[in-house]
Amino acid sequence: MPELPEVETTRRGLEPHCRGRHVVGVVVRQGRLRWPVPDDLDALLCGQAITCVERRAKYLLFRLQAGTLLVHLGMSGSLRVVEQVAPVLTHDHIDLQLDSGQALRYHDPRRFGSVHWIATGAAHPLLRGLGPEPLSTAFDGQRMHQLARGRRTPIKNFIMDAKVVVGIGNIYANEALFLAGIRPDRAAGRVALARYQRLAEKIKQVLTNAIDQGGTTLRDFVGGDGKPGYFAQQLYVYGREGAPCKHCQRPLHACRLGQRSSVYCVTCQR
Repeated sequence: MPELPEVETTRRGLEPHCRGRHVVGVVVRQGRLRWPVPDDLDALLCGQAITCVERRAKYLLFRLQAGTLLVHLGMSGSLRVVEQVAPVLTHDHIDLQLDSGQALRYHDPRRFGSVHWIATGAAHPLLRGLGPEPLSTAFDGQRMHQLARGRRTPIKNFIMDAKVVVGIGNIYANEALFLAGIRPDRAAGRVALARYQRLAEKIKQVLTNAIDQGGTTLRDFVGGDGKPGYFAQQLYVYGREGAPCKHCQRPLHACRLGQRSSVYCVTCQR
């Protein structure tokens, strides 16, 4: 599933091609995604200029004059810039045709992604109640420590809660906890403030590094320019169960938390 760095990589790749461009056509080949694509998407978008492309959590927001197009990539979705005449692949479900002769092409084999329209001044349920962005000044160890008081939930599940902080998925939760030296199954309410402050720093570090390198190549992720990410080459624990720890060389262990695999080092993480 594309996580925050992959979505931010996509945003950065798309915006130079979108900013200031007008939508001249919308082609919906498959409207049955996680939620149905609006039937009137063509009428809503055609003739409007895209003023900017933003990201909130794992959502892409295309700002237009009359509102916002909200896109979630789901488990296997991608948005790429292609020429309008480029051959259409099996799972190319939507094209936003631009006045440049290019198109934003939404590709999604599993169809778990979604596309929504938000009129100017309106709010969307998917964006309500979200916590702060992890790379913003609003996110820090002090806030996490306060929210964690009395909570028995594993700290990995805690930092993946979008009400605590947005955009921390399975890959980067594993990596940040390893670098912070915290076991993923430790109760969130039993972690000291100093350790939360270190964890906040490591979350920011891991996400920044991943964004700088274009995300993580897992399954079929590619950025908006069609190129894969390379952060997978630097993963410390994710997907490495049984391999030697890169710090102490002892075999990495795994456990299941919230139906997800969590890999950690019993020596380096406490």
